[in-house]
Amino acid sequence: MKTKTTLLLELWIEARTRFTNQLKALTTEDLSKKLSPSPNSIGFLIRHIGDVELLFAKNVFGASNIRVIAKTVITQKDTGKWTKLDDLKTYVEHSFNELKKIVELQTEADWEAIVETKEFGIKTKAEAFGRIISHTAYHAGQMAIINKYGKTINPNA
Repeated sequence: MKTKTTLLLELWIEARTRFTNQLKALTTEDLSKKLSPSPNSIGFLIRHIGDVELLFAKNVFGASNIRVIAKTVITQKDTGKWTKLDDLKTYVEHSFNELKKIVELQTEADWEAIVETKEFGIKTKAEAFGRIISHTAYHAGQMAIINKYGKTINPNA
């Protein structure tokens, strides 16, 4: 029988394919696409997913070794600077690996432990993990729609 940790990791990794499968086909030109009047570009959303994964690793699961400057969370708006595809892919690969490492350390009892954040209040770690799963899937859906119907915005215009 699989542990809760194994099952939850499998669930997260499968759900995250809605995001990672898109990364394979994106071009640098796609990163600046927006769907008016939405303020966020595809590049911003990729960076945001990475920022939030690192915040979860640190603040929800206690990975004290993680240093994160969550620029998309701090600015709360797209500044038009998320245009380097390789850098973004590297960042979200790093965020995935860091969150995965700390999640793999969770015991059966850890999933029932209570965590509190200003973003979503009081939850068990299992409930909080549901938030990161849905967060990534939500933004992956936005990315797919923006990529299909959005227009490339020239950040220098």
